[in-house]
Amino acid sequence: MRARLAALDLRGGPARELLPLSEPPIAAAVLIPLVLGHEPAIILTKRTATLARHAGQVSFPGGRIDPGDVSAEAAALREAAEEIALDPARVQLAGRLYDHLTGTGFCITPVLGLIPPGLALSPAPGEVEAIFTLPLATLLDPAAPRRERAFWRGAWREFWVLPHAEHHIWGATAAILVQLAEALRGEPMR
Repeated sequence: MRARLAALDLRGGPARELLPLSEPPIAAAVLIPLVLGHEPAIILTKRTATLARHAGQVSFPGGRIDPGDVSAEAAALREAAEEIALDPARVQLAGRLYDHLTGTGFCITPVLGLIPPGLALSPAPGEVEAIFTLPLATLLDPAAPRRERAFWRGAWREFWVLPHAEHHIWGATAAILVQLAEALRGEPMR
């Protein structure tokens, strides 16, 4: 699995766009923490309901790339340390996926990070309500993701949704996970 992940560095690939933007997007980075072990899984977070943006949504640890961040990787590691207390020294960087443009004005760089099982993580009060995992077996099941539609900002929009017993994984997070699953299965990415 490490060899396949190492081959996933897709810098310079096409950005995935959900909606046309009227202004330049805000640069952001997320860490896709992949827990290695007997039952590999992706760590996700549920944002608190009190946040100004994306309240209550499922996301990866991440956020804006600050001027002091030397790279998307640095930003993703910093944000993961702030949001879930993930020690950057415990993360083995394993490449990037395609950038993802969102209708809310962000250009997200997804950074893959391999982490050992059993790390003690802690949600940042006021920012992260819960930390949970999505089993890699679920992610790799080609039948798992589904497309849904909703009326938003005056038009019908389609988006990905992934199954989880307790959380609604949709939108940019689900789209990035679908991209990762396709890459891991060796399929052409949409």
